[in-house]
Amino acid sequence: MSESPPELKIKLQIYRDDQVAMGPGKAMLLEAIEEAGSISGAARAVGMSYRRAWMLVDTMNHCWAEPLVETAPGGRARAGARVTATGREVLASYRALQKRAAGARSIKAWAKLQDLLL
Repeated sequence: MSESPPELKIKLQIYRDDQVAMGPGKAMLLEAIEEAGSISGAARAVGMSYRRAWMLVDTMNHCWAEPLVETAPGGRARAGARVTATGREVLASYRALQKRAAGARSIKAWAKLQDLLL
């Protein structure tokens, strides 16, 4: 069995103090909330526990000037969650940064680091 060569990756995380305000997992969760309309549905879609998803949403909502996700408690018809306009703006900006960071693969330093991996 042949081993695949090591691969250099960049993981973009936005911090506020010591909290990760936005990262790949939180971005994926926001997209899933937008799609599912609920935190529990989003958690199932991305393969995480409801508790973990709720904790990530709570962290995001406390890190930014405005909440990224709003929840609506109540009966089946009214319950759910939605990504706010601020949440969509943060997500779009984060995805744009990720795309820009992916462009670093064309820089000579990337190739040099890749060559130096074990």
